[in-house]
Amino acid sequence: MMRQYELVERVRRYNPNTDEALLDRAYVYAMKAHGSQLRASGDPYFSHPLEVAAILTDLKLDDATIVAALLHDTIEDTDATKAEIERLFGAQIATLVEGLTKIKKLDLVSKQAKQAENLRKLLLAIADDVRVLLVKLADRLHNMRTLKWVPPEKRDRVAQETLDIYAPLAARMGMQEMREELEDLAFRQLSPEAYDSITTRVSELRQHNGPLVQEIERELTEELERRGIHAEVKGREKRTFSIWGKMERKAIGFEQLSDLYGFRVIVDSVEDCYRALGVVHTKWAIVPGRFKDYISTPKPNDYRSVHTTVVGPRRQRVELQIRTRDMDEIAEYGIAAHALYKDPSGAPGVMLSSETRAYAWLRKTIENLSQGLSPEEFLEHTKLELFHDQVFCFTPKGRLIALPRKATPIDFAYAVHTDVGNTAVGCKINGTIAPLVSELKNGDEVEIITSKAQTPPGAWETIAVTGKARAAVRRATRAAVRAQYSGLGRKIAERAFAKAGKALSDEEMARAVPRLARAAADDVFAAVGRGEIKTDDLIRAAYPEWVPPRLEDRALGAAAANAEGWFELRRGHNLKFKIPGGATDERLDAIPIRGINGDLPVRFAPDGGAVPGDRIVGILTPGEGITIYPIQSQSLQGFEDAPERWLDVRWDVDELSEARFPARLAVTARNEPGSLAQVASAIGDRGGNIEGLQMRTRSADFTEMMIDIEVFDLRHLNGIMSGLKDRDVVSNVERVND
Repeated sequence: MMRQYELVERVRRYNPNTDEALLDRAYVYAMKAHGSQLRASGDPYFSHPLEVAAILTDLKLDDATIVAALLHDTIEDTDATKAEIERLFGAQIATLVEGLTKIKKLDLVSKQAKQAENLRKLLLAIADDVRVLLVKLADRLHNMRTLKWVPPEKRDRVAQETLDIYAPLAARMGMQEMREELEDLAFRQLSPEAYDSITTRVSELRQHNGPLVQEIERELTEELERRGIHAEVKGREKRTFSIWGKMERKAIGFEQLSDLYGFRVIVDSVEDCYRALGVVHTKWAIVPGRFKDYISTPKPNDYRSVHTTVVGPRRQRVELQIRTRDMDEIAEYGIAAHALYKDPSGAPGVMLSSETRAYAWLRKTIENLSQGLSPEEFLEHTKLELFHDQVFCFTPKGRLIALPRKATPIDFAYAVHTDVGNTAVGCKINGTIAPLVSELKNGDEVEIITSKAQTPPGAWETIAVTGKARAAVRRATRAAVRAQYSGLGRKIAERAFAKAGKALSDEEMARAVPRLARAAADDVFAAVGRGEIKTDDLIRAAYPEWVPPRLEDRALGAAAANAEGWFELRRGHNLKFKIPGGATDERLDAIPIRGINGDLPVRFAPDGGAVPGDRIVGILTPGEGITIYPIQSQSLQGFEDAPERWLDVRWDVDELSEARFPARLAVTARNEPGSLAQVASAIGDRGGNIEGLQMRTRSADFTEMMIDIEVFDLRHLNGIMSGLKDRDVVSNVERVND
């Protein structure tokens, strides 16, 4: 275990002005706080925060971060408190340690929910000070290095969490070395056979190729020197997880991999980067499609470099990354390379990382992910945002938008602005009209076409790739559904109040809202529309003295309002009503029905549907809105004991509307070749759209078909039935309502 003076010496190597007394106090305090606690390996627990601090000294971090690493488990695992740490070490360090402390008292059922809430707390702490992330990543790295001591049932969970969250976080922050080690350690735990197989194959290849890496390093260095470019060339084999990822991504075997070696060419200036690129491309043949310029277009994590692949010495494919020394430092240490102690002014405890693109991305992502999502949604969207494979696209004005691979114009639109995504109706990719579900490629110029009348379809949530887009679609969908239910509830309430002879005004609603345990009138109307609040309860909340009518009177009223129907009431006695000459679809006081895409939550009878021209009844289904039935539907018998669910509805469909409505036909046709084609042709010739088909053979001579179709109205449906009857193969056609 590292001693006090050894830790101080590690810090002093890169920071001669370190506060030795502060480090000593933190060392002693943490050692005493953890006391006799042991790790699963049997080592003193204090060895863990000490190793975390050592990892951070390799990143050359400031004193406050090193002290926070030493103390990071004290609040969570010992009797130490934030107040005590603040008194002894200052508010800054106390805030860092508190940000690293998991939430102990979580009254949540699922482990996923607990994981999500702890992650949310961590990310919010990171938004205030990125050093929280640096300590957390070092903490996770040491835990992964000692994973073999963890109980077997927990290892896979820890490794998967590392692969899903912490390795991508390190990548987003530009900390490539840490990311690669985290990925390899997690991969070894989750897929030990694949890990061992790749490791063995790489070792065999190394023995077969001999000193290939050294040869390529030497030849590259000499070639650049001859052209007057001073360069340092570093070569290495690709990491195990990186190799496996490429094999999985491209569905190829190990033998088909051709660029197992990567080389970094480090030069003195940006000009030398491009000069070196010219030398390499002049000397060796390039591999088409493998050139990327991250100097002119840096990655969101501030990574800058020129990438190319050439067929180099020994006809070996060689992947080259050409960059300056400053770029190399950022590529190695990422956001940790921005510590202010490197600045001559040396103000202690402050980080430059708040100015980096990576940190700006992180804060923006956290803002997007903290807008009222459930724990599970938050975890899902965080994972989506963290995956680092990206494509770079442009707006017509040249703004660069970085998106994950497989992103669509939907993701692009929401990356530009939430309002652009919510109103998107189409797009142009490189000047050509394209579907919103197209997969974007590097360098695409994307123009989003918008309409204020658009509401994002719920299906976009399954198409979108980014967490921001999915969350925005989900919010917009919920808002649209809520607006539908609120509109329906208001219409139901207006009619209920009118029948009760009471006024529905803002004043009465203001009185009713608190009595119904809702926050606002719209919430009450939405609950009425969903069937969660009965209209009787709403009227009583506004007018406590009101007494609802008797059930028999209500039944009579419901039957009278719903055309030439019948309503059978079985509540103590058998009473049947037949009301002649009921109201027609011209009733202006009924709820207007425009179709499933209207402004109300509407669906049609599942066994036969309903079409404009039918006399209809609305049944309020809790949580589903209105179900529309033709008045002749036998299914209405199932609601005879619930008159409060019957709604007075009418068609409100423009004659020129393109909306279609569902109907079902029972067709009996001769059982002979081509009969189905004739039936389909008869429906198609009259402009009908077949939605579903079931065939049941009645005998050797005849077949009965149940056909679900979409039509404009009752006249259109009757025309299709007439066309079917004109076919010789059809012996009978009937409309089915149940």
